[in-house]
Amino acid sequence: MSDDALLFDVRDGLAHLTLNRPERLNAVGPDAIALWHRYAGEIAASDDIRAVLFDANGRAFCAGGDVRAMSELGGEGASAGQVVTELADMIHDGHRMLRESAKPIVAAVQGPVAGGGLGFMLVADLIVASDRATFASRYADIGLTPDCGVSTLLPEAVGTRRALELTLTSRTLTAAEALDWGLVTEVVPPDEVATRARAIAEVWLSGASAAYGQAKRLVRSGLTRDFQVALDDEARTIGAAFDTPEAAARVAAFAGRSARG
Repeated sequence: MSDDALLFDVRDGLAHLTLNRPERLNAVGPDAIALWHRYAGEIAASDDIRAVLFDANGRAFCAGGDVRAMSELGGEGASAGQVVTELADMIHDGHRMLRESAKPIVAAVQGPVAGGGLGFMLVADLIVASDRATFASRYADIGLTPDCGVSTLLPEAVGTRRALELTLTSRTLTAAEALDWGLVTEVVPPDEVATRARAIAEVWLSGASAAYGQAKRLVRSGLTRDFQVALDDEARTIGAAFDTPEAAARVAAFAGRSARG
């Protein structure tokens, strides 16, 4: 397995994931998928990681799955479809671990996103996109169906009707349209994407990191579970937060300012 398909670095509490197949528009093949699953598990399990920056090298962010590589899969008792199902399960498990973790994720999207690339991008909690980025489904163009969480993450971000429009037509969204739809968080000039995404991550790291992480976890998990379960979790989590030294200091400072005001 090549460790170059997905780069991973942890420094000062920040995990940095970089798609690194620029010659293939960062389409993910078996090597990148295995690494995605491994690193997602490491991020979720590590207490030293407090935030995640996700980006890509080259002119495209992610063209989805490497269809050419997938067409060559199979053999020795397993069809290509069976192997693709196993790879999709591995991607999805990585997505789940990142989504359920108390680690906020910001994505820096410098170029085109297509197919399963939408799912990888939407694992992030905040998305900074270049004003030259574009967004498309393209699944039906090759007779395939959504994967990489797209069937769940896309309607969650933009609503069912717009998700259907993007998946059932050949429409390509501009960055401005993606911002209007709620697909991305903000749009900046190309030379500001990396700097802006890192600045967001630095705010998380320099602020109340645990609170940011738990807020992300609560909002994400609340989308897929019973309302009362979500409310009970909120109550337990904010109670636990109040008992941390970090929160105690910040609450005391806030109370002091309020008393003076």
